[in-house]
Amino acid sequence: MTGRRRRLREVTATTTTSTDGPAPQSAEQAPARRDKLLRNLASAVAALVSGLLLYVSFPPREQWWLAPVAFALLGLAVHGRRARAGFGLGLLMGLGFLVPLLSWTGVDVGPLPWLALAVTEAVFLALGAAGIALVTRLPAWPLWAAGVWMVDEALRARFPFGGFPWGKVAFGQPSGVFLPLASIGGTPLLGFAVVLCGFALAALVLRLVAVRGIRDRGVVAAAALTVAPVIAGAAAMPLLSNDAENGTTRVAVIQGNVPRMGLDFNAQRRAVLDFHVRETMKLADDPVKPDLVVWPENSSDIDPYVNPDAYAEIDKTAKAVGAPISVGAVVTAKDGTARNRQILWDPKSGPGAFYDKRQLQPFGEYMPYRGFFRIFSSDVDRAGSFVPGTEPVVFDMAGTGIGPVTCYEAAFDGVVRDQVEAGAEILSVPSNNATFGRSQMTYQQLAMDRVRAVEHGRAVLVPVTSGVSAVIRPDGSIAQDTGLFEPATLVADVPKRTSLTLATRLGAWPEALLVAVGVGGLGFALVRGRRARRET
Repeated sequence: MTGRRRRLREVTATTTTSTDGPAPQSAEQAPARRDKLLRNLASAVAALVSGLLLYVSFPPREQWWLAPVAFALLGLAVHGRRARAGFGLGLLMGLGFLVPLLSWTGVDVGPLPWLALAVTEAVFLALGAAGIALVTRLPAWPLWAAGVWMVDEALRARFPFGGFPWGKVAFGQPSGVFLPLASIGGTPLLGFAVVLCGFALAALVLRLVAVRGIRDRGVVAAAALTVAPVIAGAAAMPLLSNDAENGTTRVAVIQGNVPRMGLDFNAQRRAVLDFHVRETMKLADDPVKPDLVVWPENSSDIDPYVNPDAYAEIDKTAKAVGAPISVGAVVTAKDGTARNRQILWDPKSGPGAFYDKRQLQPFGEYMPYRGFFRIFSSDVDRAGSFVPGTEPVVFDMAGTGIGPVTCYEAAFDGVVRDQVEAGAEILSVPSNNATFGRSQMTYQQLAMDRVRAVEHGRAVLVPVTSGVSAVIRPDGSIAQDTGLFEPATLVADVPKRTSLTLATRLGAWPEALLVAVGVGGLGFALVRGRRARRET
């Protein structure tokens, strides 16, 4: 009877425990859970602030030094974490960075496309952060982690729909100590240096906290990795030059302005053409004429090949100024397809050579899977149906080789490099930013153009319909620029250069090497993790 009562009490106690909840935590468990929760919260805040700081480092603010700080915070947040946690923290970082950075994409079409793009790109950054979390367990982890970030940027620049490189770390560095590295290894090396500096700073902080001293070998190694990119950038500064290797040419950059902002500015296409004609005709009365004139993208959305009136206006202007004009036009090619074209208009012979934009903007100049995306918004029908060009073309404008790179193309390494390799002595980036109003988009794009100037050692002309238009020296500094939504003409003597920077000569190899570092780090981490699991 006593045994039956004892068993009954045990069953009752078990039932009470299972129905009333888990057993009370021990005195040691509660602080441990609280510490874990606080650590997770601190990591989440650090990741989000990391993204916000990276955004603030980008133009128009140009606080370039904040970028390494941003990556230091990301490194502290994901260090020692599992890949799943790294993904979540990377997503927070990506949203903090890309949602404000890409806000200009929703200026005229609303928040849905903007947020969809920002979230999609943030997922790519989250995947990169997951990989970075894995390699933080390796020796010299900042080096591997910076390589993983390069893998992520290379992937974003190519996939999906031809890629979207906007927001590459290098494009936030149009000034500052790291910029000269672009002339050695292009945007990949420039971005790698910034990221490595930030992750090494995180490693330095972690090591100092762990050993509580500065004489530890790990502290010395982390400090060396932190300052090495800075020293390399400073050492590369003498490579930058504004020398006129092949003389100079006097250029006129025309900003005619538009009747109104937004997508519907195209409704007054004739007014846009008239504005650029009127602004250019002011040069006809100048006793010192320019050698060449560059107009923006979409400066003539009336096809001058088939419209006699548009043809006559452009031809009249070229003859009055006595200089060739690079005209941005929307035309119908011989095969019946729409092209975003730059036309070389000679004052004597009229339209001649042309360059068709090769890297088209998805969801703007063409609509991938139009029927599918129409389910979510009818705005997809506002996208064009342009067909890309296939080859680089350099204009011979009064004896000067001008390489057109149309607007969005400036974000793509290979497109710009192709024009330089084809013989461009000066680069031109005709653009149309009127669609995006007074947003930060035009400043972000101008920063890309400045980085490209250093990368290839070329002056860059930036004619924009509504601003900011600019003349950029080969060292990336701005010689002249305009305001937003005002007619203006920039006239400058620009150096012609023929030498090729190391970045131009190496082509895609620096990116391939840095991507290999990242892939190698991921492979190393996976093999090492598998061995550790077997041993346990």
